[in-house]
Amino acid sequence: MKTLSLAALSLIAAVNVLPAIASAAENPVPCEKMLKDVNAALQATKVGDADRAKVNDLRAQGLERCKADDDAGADELFAQALKALGK
Repeated sequence: MKTLSLAALSLIAAVNVLPAIASAAENPVPCEKMLKDVNAALQATKVGDADRAKVNDLRAQGLERCKADDDAGADELFAQALKALGK
């Protein structure tokens, strides 16, 4: 059985992830929708204090990006918040 090197695995991961990142940057979701999703998930999900603080920090950063008309940047931060909430 052949094993793949770390460099080969990194290349495979990059090839699979980069198109998704590029697509999100080209077609960002309106940040107001993502913010609603984060708020709903935060209310519906029971998380510890540390996770709640992390999500609140990501939410605040995303809101700042949203106010700056950077939907793609806001979407990335809101996506991280949703991931931290298990969504």
